[in-house]
Parts: sequence; C-alpha cells; structure tokens
Amino acid sequence: MFKRKRRRLPRIHTLIGAQTRIDGDVEFGAGGLHLDGRINGNVIADLEISATLVVSEQGCIDGSVKVANVILNGVIKGDIEVAKRVELGPKARVLGNVSYETIETAVGAQINGQLIHRTPAAPTDAPSAGEPADGVAEGRVARAAPPDR
Repeated sequence: MFKRKRRRLPRIHTLIGAQTRIDGDVEFGAGGLHLDGRINGNVIADLEISATLVVSEQGCIDGSVKVANVILNGVIKGDIEVAKRVELGPKARVLGNVSYETIETAVGAQINGQLIHRTPAAPTDAPSAGEPADGVAEGRVARAAPPDR
C-alpha cells in the first residue's frame, strides 16, 4: 500500500576511524564526513552546501554541530544546528538542543534538550508581504474602520 522511498546514502569523503580521537574543531566542505571515533570540539560545515555528517554507534562528538544534514546513531554532547535534515537512529543520543528543518526519529533515540523547527529559507530576491515589487515602501499607515454600532 505505502511504499517507502529508498534514499541514496551521502557520498563519504572523510572517514574518522574508531581508534581516532581529535581534540579541536573539525571543518569540512561539501560531501560527507563519517565518524566512528571521537571528536572533542565542534564540527562545522557551510550550511548552504550539501554536506552530511554521519555518526555511527561508536562515534561521539563532545561539542556543537553545524551542518546541512546529520545522520546520527551515536552520541552528540552539544547543540545541533542543521539546515536541512536530521535522522536519529535507534541508538542516537543528543545532549543539547536540535535545530532542524526536517527530522526523522527512530524508536529508541534520545534527545535531552529542545527541538527547534526551522522554516525553509525563502528566496531572498522575492519581495516580502506588503512590500511593493520595486522595493520602495510608501509612507501611508493603514487604519482600521470604526466598528458598526
């Protein structure tokens, strides 16, 4: 009846092995970072590009995360800011706030913090509501009509 879409897994460009520990911040660009080890620091990628962080069951980050997409089945001790999608597997543990646009949570995942929904970014070249298309606002004030008696 319902068919589940099979999503393509992100292409991984960087692998941090299970026996590896990094003390300091990690920055990466487009593509994917797969973590089996431990990072004591922040993990950052430009939110505008399609970067994905994958943290396995053995993986742990003690710091904040700021990337476009996260697939988590390990532990993150810090806030997570995601521009697009968060997937929390059954062994996922988050000790911090999660800011997301789309979230998928498996049974067993734990979040000890707030879930903060982000609205999708609107195109910047479209005029906002009530603003003329030429970008020049008029100095008139709209007043409500008095109620009928």
